[in-house]
Amino acid sequence: MTDRPDNDDFDSPAVFLAGPTGSGKSAVSIRLAQHLGRAEIVNADAFQIYRGLEILTAAPSLADREKVPHHLYGVLSPADSCDAARFAEMAEAVVSEIANRGAVPIVVGGGGLYLKALTHGLAPVPKGDPALRGALDRLSLDDLVSWLRVIDPAGAAATNLKNRRYVTRNLEISLLGGVPASVLKERFARAAPRILGFQLQRERTDLHARIDARVPEMIGDGVMAELKCLEASLLSETAAKAIGLREFHEVIRGRIALEEAIATVQQATRRYAKRQATWFRRETCLAPIAVAPDEAPDSVAARIAERIRALKNNP
Repeated sequence: MTDRPDNDDFDSPAVFLAGPTGSGKSAVSIRLAQHLGRAEIVNADAFQIYRGLEILTAAPSLADREKVPHHLYGVLSPADSCDAARFAEMAEAVVSEIANRGAVPIVVGGGGLYLKALTHGLAPVPKGDPALRGALDRLSLDDLVSWLRVIDPAGAAATNLKNRRYVTRNLEISLLGGVPASVLKERFARAAPRILGFQLQRERTDLHARIDARVPEMIGDGVMAELKCLEASLLSETAAKAIGLREFHEVIRGRIALEEAIATVQQATRRYAKRQATWFRRETCLAPIAVAPDEAPDSVAARIAERIRALKNNP
């Protein structure tokens, strides 16, 4: 193990590790934490943040979490909505707390927007206006929801519409900002941050083979029993978007065959991985790390640790 890197010269105290689903981020992050010494892992996956979806989302196992401290895994109820702004607020607090204890936060995930909220910082949204808030408070929740769906349909789809506070605040942001809240929440404060960031890249055939193998493994690991414990009608708009959730629920209801669900989930996951890879290739602050099909996670982690040392020595 090495001494932890001093990140004071960078815009964030964290090391960022990104990559498409199936690229091996979780395994590499654990080995990287061990190479760096005092390091802790922070989740930046939009779905691993939820409780009760651990198998479906391929969250780190309890055994893996015992090797290195993990944060923001399974911390929200599936009924809770989450977006980049909420995630950034939670993650920034965790990253600061880890750094203040003298450890290295390693932020790991495939959620491009969530990661970018941390690397680039979200642009500020309008502060509350007492007069507008008073007017909104006089409206019924149904009226507020209808209005939000008109002026910000994308934001409404990602909002817990039963929570009056969330609905009102998103309406307030949209009205005061002059553009939908969902748009404002995806604008960033820094154009080119200086960070320690890396993205895992695998050949297409290798990545697809790993994805295709992982879906049947979910069945063996008990994903069907996991999903039987969830009440689908109570899932937030965010949690309900987890790949495989709808298909496997259809199997549980007896509407489709398991083999059909597996094939559909494999295809959807491959498409999602392609979108993720496209997103990360545009993020110039994340240095590419090519991973060979037979390369062990420890080898990848050692190469990243060496890159970190080189960047620290030659800022």
